[in-house]
Amino acid sequence: MLRRFLALSRSTHGVLDIAMPGFVALLWLGSFPSRGVLGLCLLTALAGYTAIYALNDLIGFKDDRAKVAGGLKPGYAVEASALRYPLAQGLITMKGALAWFGFWFILAMIGVWLLNPWIMLILLGAALLEVLYVKLLRVTGWRTVVSGLVKAAGPLAAVLAVVPDPSVSGLALMLGWLMCWEIGGQNIPADWNDIEEDRLLGARTIPLVLGTRAAAAIAAGLLLLATVLSLVLPTFSPLPSQLALQSIVLIAGCALLLWPSLRLMRSGEGRDAARLFDLASLYPLALLVGITVLVVFDALQGSIIGG
Repeated sequence: MLRRFLALSRSTHGVLDIAMPGFVALLWLGSFPSRGVLGLCLLTALAGYTAIYALNDLIGFKDDRAKVAGGLKPGYAVEASALRYPLAQGLITMKGALAWFGFWFILAMIGVWLLNPWIMLILLGAALLEVLYVKLLRVTGWRTVVSGLVKAAGPLAAVLAVVPDPSVSGLALMLGWLMCWEIGGQNIPADWNDIEEDRLLGARTIPLVLGTRAAAAIAAGLLLLATVLSLVLPTFSPLPSQLALQSIVLIAGCALLLWPSLRLMRSGEGRDAARLFDLASLYPLALLVGITVLVVFDALQGSIIGG
């Protein structure tokens, strides 16, 4: 039964997403926070992502049920599961789904309040934007911009949790970078994967409205911009190894964003859209691993010099 609720919250994808708040927190702080703050941040991020992903299926229940009725085709690797849309498939009840969402959302609110009460506005805003995103399915393909804002909420909250007074220009740059990554690497490929089901629903997504060729070009352009913007991010970090950090974000961007997006442009095939989604989903984890190594190295180097 637990697997069904985890599927409701897209747990595999959610865990990968949590790596992005971890990356930006280390980026802005330049070191590990205290154990208490680190533990609270991890729990709050887990609760927030679990709740917001569940909210998507709660609000989109009717549309998801129509997709299930028409037959689901195999999904991309990160979310390919027979348990997709467990609420719409009747694998869990509406009451159970609401209780699951409520538990995690309240837990996230408690964590946010303890970290920084101002982050509550970001959490509530993310929930409202997620509702708006689902409701715009049949209205406009540019709802993808809303998706970018939702995905940026977690990392923005992470920065405010560890840095009391961050640079506004730095936050704006980070917002643009995150939105480009989410729209180009996640949202457009995901809508590409669901193109047949969405067509039956009368949905208006970028691949349906503009066509797959244009969708591939937009995704590639946004991911190129994301890679370029990521090279500026290290300038807002107190980490001394900025060249090393720039190398990490450049390699991650080229391997996990640019290369698969260019391959999609050349082929225009659904399997390459799925590959782009999968590799872009690993992008936050690659960045987190890279910056963690740098933080540990700088800490060891400092202790040796200090000793």
